Amino acid sequence: MGYQLVQIVTLLTVIAFGALRKVRGECSSDDLEGLMAFKNGIQMDTSGRLAKWVGRNCCEWEGVVCDNATTRVTQILLPGLNEKDFVQTQMVGQLSPSMTLLTSLEILDLGGLVGLSGAIPLTIGLQMPKLQKLYLYGNNLTGPVPESIGGFPNLQELALHENRISGSIPSSLGSLRKLKRLLLYSNQISGTIPFSLGSLTNLVELDVHDNALMGHIPNNIGQMLSLEKLDLSSNMLSGSIPSSITNLTAISVLYFDTNYLEGTIPFPSRPGEMPSLNFLRLHNNHLSGNIPPSFGYLVSLQRVSLSNNKLEGALPSNLGNLHSLTELYLSDNSFSGQIPKSIGQLSQLIMLNISNNLIQWPLPQEMSSLQNLQTLDLSFNPLSLSSIPPWLTSMSSLSRLYLAACGIKGQIPDSLQTTQSPIQELDLSGNLLSGPIPSWLGSFSQLYLLNLSSNSLELHIPDSLTNLPDLAVLDLHSNKLTGSITGVFNTAQQGTSGGSLTYIDLSDNNFSSGVEAIGVGEQLNIQHLNLSHNLLKGTLPGSLGRLNSIHSLDLSFNELASNLPEVLAKLTLLESLKLQSNHFSGNIPNGFLKLRKLKELDLSDNVLEGEIPKGKPLIDFPGSTYSRNKGLCGKPLSPCKV
Repeated sequence: MGYQLVQIVTLLTVIAFGALRKVRGECSSDDLEGLMAFKNGIQMDTSGRLAKWVGRNCCEWEGVVCDNATTRVTQILLPGLNEKDFVQTQMVGQLSPSMTLLTSLEILDLGGLVGLSGAIPLTIGLQMPKLQKLYLYGNNLTGPVPESIGGFPNLQELALHENRISGSIPSSLGSLRKLKRLLLYSNQISGTIPFSLGSLTNLVELDVHDNALMGHIPNNIGQMLSLEKLDLSSNMLSGSIPSSITNLTAISVLYFDTNYLEGTIPFPSRPGEMPSLNFLRLHNNHLSGNIPPSFGYLVSLQRVSLSNNKLEGALPSNLGNLHSLTELYLSDNSFSGQIPKSIGQLSQLIMLNISNNLIQWPLPQEMSSLQNLQTLDLSFNPLSLSSIPPWLTSMSSLSRLYLAACGIKGQIPDSLQTTQSPIQELDLSGNLLSGPIPSWLGSFSQLYLLNLSSNSLELHIPDSLTNLPDLAVLDLHSNKLTGSITGVFNTAQQGTSGGSLTYIDLSDNNFSSGVEAIGVGEQLNIQHLNLSHNLLKGTLPGSLGRLNSIHSLDLSFNELASNLPEVLAKLTLLESLKLQSNHFSGNIPNGFLKLRKLKELDLSDNVLEGEIPKGKPLIDFPGSTYSRNKGLCGKPLSPCKV
């Protein structure tokens, strides 16, 4: 969302410049030559802007801004426009004359993109010495970033992001000593980060995320003392994080996540280092070591993500020093010990995720002071909670509670129904819960996700679940539940447009009836339905064909009988269909050939007969898909006997 906002603001700035500039007079010959070389190097311009670059008065050209006094070109502003941007610019009523010739329909005909195609001309940068801004982002540009771009001695902003640029980052960019913003993200750039970039001491923002960069982060990156935002995420960088990173006194945003970085994290060694750091993302790497007490020196931190690394040891006892912290992600590491009591001092915290670690009991009661906390995930830790701490119910903002595999025993405690917060997501899966599903869960009127799977819950699904109009995810698999599944499909019809339920997993239970309710009602939104490994009897209803949105259907290992219903052919979005180990008989309907998106099919262990319909996708599945049906024949099984 942040990047979209920056792009919209930049776009409106471009439009504003286009509306304000009224510089008259002929261009400098050098500037004119450089602009024409650029124009001639572009293969296609679907916006029509370059077609109007005629004559010598280039300061009046669309996308060109000149200095009023010298008539030298200072800015080239030619961002691409997608359909969304086009509509936004129409709303502000400042489209240039050449842009208003293009209707929304024409934009769609152009693939949703209005802009430049082709490679950036290699000669760019050999003229126009006064150029300060070059905006070519959001186009369809290919090829490398030319070395000649290093020939703009006054360039302050270079925005080439969101193209299809390949090749490496030219080392000549290190000569652009006045450069303040270098935006190359969302391209196909490879190679290494040039050591020469360390010379850009005026650079405020460097963003190269979402490329294919490899190698190490240059050790001299700590020389870029003006940097406020540094984003190297979503590349293939390796090696360690340079210790010089702590020299970046102005840094506010530091994103190194989703790479292959290893070694320890160079946290500040004394107060005053990185004093402005607000956002730190190091997740999805191979970083090791622990979080030292000096972590508490980063007093401006608001959001921290260290998830999915190899970090270990205890959490620092002075964690409470980070009074501005709003989000803390530490999941999927090997942190051990207990959560420090000082965590209760993080009064601004809204998200805490420490799942998949080695955190132990007891949980500090000081956590009850986190009255702004909205999401708490302690899942998959050896907490041995025995029961849900009663103080959790006093956290007035808590709406998402994940306590999967935390050793909770006994029945779901009635104290949970007294919670002061509007619970939207509740995950108690993988515990040792027994007894019935409490009917008071139906009072959680805002519940979106309920996961009680992999416990020992008994009896039937309470009718009160039909009071949950916003329930989208219901996972009760691997319990000891019995009775009918009818109530679940009543729930699916409660919300707007036929229900909110999109994911239902009732597998590995002892349900015996209710299949006739599947698909009853209109406009059901179910995408995933798993009823496998139950005791369901009866025939599949014709209403099953109303599940127009379903992608995955698993009814395997039940006692269902009758012919395979032809209505299954209406489920054209199906990618996975599992009906094995039932009592289905008769032929495979020819309509199954309409299931073009089917990637997984299992009809084995039934009593089907006749020839398998000829054609894709049915003939592409292995023989095991149809095995142990004595009457089936045809490809991929043995040919049918004449």
